[in-house]
Parts: sequence; structure tokens; C-alpha cells
Amino acid sequence: MRAKAVVYTRQRKKKIMKLAKGGYADKSSRWRIALQQVERSMRYMYVGRKDRKADFRQMWIVRLNAAAREFGMSYSTFVSGLRKANVLIDRKMLAELAVSDDATFKQLVEIAKGAGEKA
Repeated sequence: MRAKAVVYTRQRKKKIMKLAKGGYADKSSRWRIALQQVERSMRYMYVGRKDRKADFRQMWIVRLNAAAREFGMSYSTFVSGLRKANVLIDRKMLAELAVSDDATFKQLVEIAKGAGEKA
């Protein structure tokens, strides 16, 4: 009597069908189509996680540019001045300061202006 892979196969299929739940048309009910759709979705999920990081960085840069221009500076001169002044704050924290704490951000702009004039 040979051993059959019934339990393993059922578990594997249940896992895939659960991931395919909510799919359009046959993508959630037919095995082969559901398997293809889940694989495709997983690829897009992977790419999406990488894209999200770039989207956030872009948003931080837009916020910093808008905030720096309120104080008469462009984004590039602001970041360049901070780098010359050895201020090691990343864009995420700078954008958070620009949105929430105007006084601290203004001090950072003054530091960047001072470092930019020296060079």
C-alpha cells in the first residue's frame, strides 16, 4: 500500500485558496487560476513594499522643500547647508519637524544658512 499525499496536498491548497479569497471571478475558486493569481499578487506585494519606501522619501522631500521655501531657501540649499554644518538628521525627522515644530525647523534653517554662507 503506497502513501498518498492527501493531507499535505489539501493543506497546501487550503493555504493558497485562503490567500486568493476575495479575488475576481474564478481567481478565488479554481485551483490553477487561484495559484497563478496568488503568485502574481505576491510578486506585486514584494515590489510594492520597495516602492512604498521611495514614495515616503519623495513625500518627505516635498514637505521639506515647501517648509524651507517659507524661510527663503530651496530644498537643495537647505540639505546642503545642513550637511556642511554636520547636522545628521534624516529626511523623515526633518519633515516631521517641519510639520509639527515650526520653531525648531526655523533654527535648523538658520544653521543651514550659516553653513551655506561660510562655504
